Amino acid sequence: MLYLLFPDSAAKWIAFIGLVLAFLLTCFLLKTMQNILPRDGGRAFAVNGALSQGKPRGAGIVFILVFCIFALLFIPFEKELLIYLIMIIAAMLSGYLDDSSRTPWGEYKKGLIDLVIAFVCAFSYVNYNGTDMTIMLADYTLTLPKAVYIVLAMILIWVSINVTNCSDGVDGLCGSVAIISFLSYFALFKGALDNLVYSQLCLMIVICLLGYLWFNASPSKLLMGDAGSRAIGLLLALLSLKSGRPLLFLIFCLVFLIDGGIGLVKVSLLRFLKIHILKNTRTPLHDHARKNAGWSDTQTVFRFLILQAVLSCAYLYAVL
Repeated sequence: MLYLLFPDSAAKWIAFIGLVLAFLLTCFLLKTMQNILPRDGGRAFAVNGALSQGKPRGAGIVFILVFCIFALLFIPFEKELLIYLIMIIAAMLSGYLDDSSRTPWGEYKKGLIDLVIAFVCAFSYVNYNGTDMTIMLADYTLTLPKAVYIVLAMILIWVSINVTNCSDGVDGLCGSVAIISFLSYFALFKGALDNLVYSQLCLMIVICLLGYLWFNASPSKLLMGDAGSRAIGLLLALLSLKSGRPLLFLIFCLVFLIDGGIGLVKVSLLRFLKIHILKNTRTPLHDHARKNAGWSDTQTVFRFLILQAVLSCAYLYAVL
């Protein structure tokens, strides 16, 4: 909105100031609010889960709110973007309420909230953008029926929210891999798609995540909790949709998809079909890497980050 108060020649400086202020405010608020955030109870089933016990969690409420407020102030305004930011806040708040609850929310309760958020976002996307989708690495556009596109978009959003949430189990992992994914989308929006609004949006969330990682780097002082991971997952899915290439999620977010997705598939098959797969594989996969493969937390973060960076760079090299 601040763009409306200044001439076009000042746009780059407005963006510069907004990014710097977002980082500084994120760091300041995270440092000063640590004592009022809910405390993590540890996870008996997770590798090194006891190490997180007593740490402030739910820090996502801070950097996601900073991100949304600064996006409204320093990025050119669009009604469609406003809807998405409201839904990101809704995803964050549902996660924060779960983080702060003495009794964790049930899966069906969170699933219903995810369903509502996914429907609003999918319906809004189709309303503003239509149902065309470009097939990756091919000059081919496919037009789907409106109802089919909405359902598929909802599935993408639900999967993204949940695999990202499942990947938040090692200091620095979710935030670092997410930064690689967001920078990948930034390169695409800035280069091939020439989309100012969403390229700036990608940088804004990267800056806020860097402020969070200042405190979450191993050994961490606080945790993003569901408040952060759920909102990040939603934004990643929305960026995939806005790129016009929803299947791009399979490349730019593949580490999240494998790390968190294998566990979701494993549990779903066992619960609903009584099929037990990957009996010797711990899930999420970052737990298998640490417990079974003997990787340290730092090795796990860097190797997952490297894998995502290689995949993203390979795709961007092919299309830019």
